[in-house]
Amino acid sequence: MPEGLDSRLRREGLVPGRWSNGPGDRYAAHEHAYDKVIAVEAGSIRFGLPATGWAVDLNAGDRLDLPAGTMHDALVGEDGVSCLEAHLPAGSLPGPARHPSGTW
Repeated sequence: MPEGLDSRLRREGLVPGRWSNGPGDRYAAHEHAYDKVIAVEAGSIRFGLPATGWAVDLNAGDRLDLPAGTMHDALVGEDGVSCLEAHLPAGSLPGPARHPSGTW
């Protein structure tokens, strides 16, 4: 059986928490004082980075690394989303990065 997302994150020394949102839920643009790693367990979500014009769609198994101070917004997909999220000290991540399912 494939290793679960929770186990993969913990193997990296991360301590993930779970959250979920319903279809069409939105997060307005905001930033955090900590680095954050998000892995999608089910459903989908689109993260936008307004300062760069970059948008990234995440589906089950995908991961997004967001360094502290990265302005971002989000729109949950039509089936909702369930994610694992872990926080790291600011400066732990080199830059925003999307890691497709099966590549991390």
